[in-house]
Amino acid sequence: MKNEHLGSSFDDFLTEEGLLAKAEAVAIKGVIAYQVEQLMNEQNLTKTEMSRRMNTSRAALDRLLDPANQSVTLQTLDRAARALGKRLQLTLA
Repeated sequence: MKNEHLGSSFDDFLTEEGLLAKAEAVAIKGVIAYQVEQLMNEQNLTKTEMSRRMNTSRAALDRLLDPANQSVTLQTLDRAARALGKRLQLTLA
């Protein structure tokens, strides 16, 4: 019995299964959530203070910090970056 995926990349497999875009979106969101949380820790910011700086609710911040929640807007990402003294940069590759 020959494995049709033998020798192919994991990306090829995900593409064939129609899962690549979803997997990439989850990975990107996880990285963003991790970066925001790390910067908050470095700056000793509580969630309450961070949400105040972002001019948003704690629930919105919790959604941003939840790696599994993909419903985050560019506006929320920009507010988080600015609240942390950073600039949001997006690129298309």
